[in-house]
Amino acid sequence: MTRFLYHYFDASRGPFRNLSGLPIPDAERLSRQIVREGRAFAAKRPEGYMAVRRELEARARKLFEDKGGRPRTAFPHYMTLEACDWLLSWYENSDCLSMDWDVFPEDAISFTYGDLFPTMKVQDGKPYRGQVYTKSEIVQVIDAYGMPQSWNANGEKGPERYIEAQIWDEEGIRAWLV
Repeated sequence: MTRFLYHYFDASRGPFRNLSGLPIPDAERLSRQIVREGRAFAAKRPEGYMAVRRELEARARKLFEDKGGRPRTAFPHYMTLEACDWLLSWYENSDCLSMDWDVFPEDAISFTYGDLFPTMKVQDGKPYRGQVYTKSEIVQVIDAYGMPQSWNANGEKGPERYIEAQIWDEEGIRAWLV
């Protein structure tokens, strides 16, 4: 079965703009600017967001490496496994692109069942909390729990609204990087 990855972004800024790839002071300044502007879902991020994000990305990277992952970038780019229409509401000028997940080798892409933040931070006993999955593993997780976009499209049943893909390789997205 062919699977697709989706990337949601503000069309006025373009795809694959990654705060994590910026030096810390620049990332924090841009994050504060986004909050001040208040036009996007990201404007709801709390003070200290970047420090927490970097900590969670480091944890995800380590978990992925422990499973044989070979990240080629210091920080991941983010996509979702299959479409999630809710993410179109995150931006004032929403846009989306999609690609076959086979664009990325298995050792360059990890997954969390839900967004990285709640997956790593929420402690409610669900077995997929604190976990990072490979391509083959995420298929088994989907078989067990389904696609969050199907059973929790409105977010009423918890923070799982989509499966997040962490892309640890820029080769498959190079055409969109400016």
